[in-house]
Amino acid sequence: MTNNDMSQVDQALDKELRDAITEHLQVKDANGEHVGTVDHLDGDRIKLTRTDSNDGQHHYINLSDVKSADEVAVYLSKAHADLQMQSE
Repeated sequence: MTNNDMSQVDQALDKELRDAITEHLQVKDANGEHVGTVDHLDGDRIKLTRTDSNDGQHHYINLSDVKSADEVAVYLSKAHADLQMQSE
């Protein structure tokens, strides 16, 4: 497989993952613990709803921390404590 073929595969997987991340899905860390609920995608980040936040702020998770997603949840590749979440 050429580098161009690999790039096309990566782009297809990225689009498939983005399409699977929909509003109100649960977000679970690598240990299966609830991290939050998807509000929507914001560029290369997932914006979480404020309802799961202790400080009433929206928090964001980088798409690079997502391992997979299905019709139930978004599954992260890291434990909650290891996530670099931003708030705005």
